[in-house]
Amino acid sequence: MTLRPLLALLWALLLPAAALAQADPAARLEHALAALDSVRAQFTQDLLSADGATTEHAVGTLYLKKPGRFRWDYTTPRQLIVCDGERLWLYDPELEQATVRHVKDSLSQTPAMLLAGQAKVRDGFTIKDGGRVAGLSWLTLVPKSADTDFREIRLGFSGEQLQRLEFTDKLNQRTLIELKGLERNAHLADTLFTFTPPKGVDVIGAGH
Repeated sequence: MTLRPLLALLWALLLPAAALAQADPAARLEHALAALDSVRAQFTQDLLSADGATTEHAVGTLYLKKPGRFRWDYTTPRQLIVCDGERLWLYDPELEQATVRHVKDSLSQTPAMLLAGQAKVRDGFTIKDGGRVAGLSWLTLVPKSADTDFREIRLGFSGEQLQRLEFTDKLNQRTLIELKGLERNAHLADTLFTFTPPKGVDVIGAGH
């Protein structure tokens, strides 16, 4: 899994249904980010090459909780990404390796900073109404800064439910995420967002 594209998508999963009723796309997102405290959802994730071929496939469970905490728990393949608001952990059980970074170093100038309330959507993105395609209503976000790994994010809604996220990088690779059973304001224990490397795991990074 590529880490930075995942981080770039985290903030968007906080969108509540009520935000879709607002006319201005930027106002929809900013209202959404202020209105929700936590999220739990099942997901499937596919990475597509520029020619449309699927090169990676993964499934798992996503947890988000303000301020700035998240957990991507991959079951296939096994992998874990956890952030407690200060440190970001990437754990690969197969390699018996964990990488840790300080959040301020890892998430700087990415949309994930919105989770911590340190940025506004319209400050970093041009937000447009993407119309209705393939049965979903879309919002399109284009980063204003050229210093990013991605060139576009699209959010697809079925009725009032966020269902699909599409991320396109500068090489025209696309990361597609489908959400199922999304629970807004779910009760999530703080322990979900902590990580202690198992005994014998090689830890890399200066954040521990």
